[in-house]
Amino acid sequence: MELTQLRYFLKVAELQHITKAANELYIAQPALTQTIHRLESELEVPLFANKGRNIVLTEYGHFFYQKLKPLLSQIYELPEQVRAMANLQNSTIHLNVLAASSLVTQAIIEYQKIDDSLHIQLDQNERSELYDICITTDILHNSSDLFKQDVYQIEEKIYVALPINHRLSDRKSVSLKELENEQFISLSGAKQFRAICDKYCKAAGIKPNIIFESDSPAAVKNMISANMGIGFWPAFSWERITQEKVRMVPIVEPECTRNIIITYQKNKIDNTKAETFYKFLQSYFEHAAKGEF
Repeated sequence: MELTQLRYFLKVAELQHITKAANELYIAQPALTQTIHRLESELEVPLFANKGRNIVLTEYGHFFYQKLKPLLSQIYELPEQVRAMANLQNSTIHLNVLAASSLVTQAIIEYQKIDDSLHIQLDQNERSELYDICITTDILHNSSDLFKQDVYQIEEKIYVALPINHRLSDRKSVSLKELENEQFISLSGAKQFRAICDKYCKAAGIKPNIIFESDSPAAVKNMISANMGIGFWPAFSWERITQEKVRMVPIVEPECTRNIIITYQKNKIDNTKAETFYKFLQSYFEHAAKGEF
């Protein structure tokens, strides 16, 4: 059966008149009659019976009409539904946030004031490559493997947060070696920022005395802010720390920095919204690095 045959059958069934149906379908009456006969031949049952000058549905025709009408209606709605699905997909960004989650959250809130039609699905999965935009971090990053992707990097200094009355709090900089015997508050080992800090400590030949660690950056930040210990603190991707109780001191020997990496993949038919948000993220991080928030 062809879709045209089914559409013609429905019109004839609704009007129960070949000539009127042919006029509304803008086809010749003989062609319409042949189409109906061909459909009846394929089904091997009569769909219409003559009744005077008109025709009426047979028992088979009535059953076929009742089953076919909602199905054909759904078929006609499919193109619009597919277009709506594509529009929703193009307006949905899959965001994999593996670093700078606080700053990314702030950026999302600010961006949705500009475009509230954007839908953002958040994930935190280091193994996943199913994303439109991924925010991650490392000491060094080689983008040569990231073909067909746009990659933006921005460098961020890593400070040590010290209580205001700490013996080193008035220093312009400190070395990691000087912190060897301090009590550290730290993220758990599964976090990327922790892995970066561990690399620097290992290079400096020290093993931090970690008295508290957590998967939650918020818990770590609160503990450091409460002077429960010292800790590593990125320059702009975490909230600004109050200088009344805690002093942020740059680390040298080695100089500690990390790269925040924003990777954008063109996964959609229409990448306009994803690309616009990607550029907004770049600008947002640059303003944050300048301390403009």
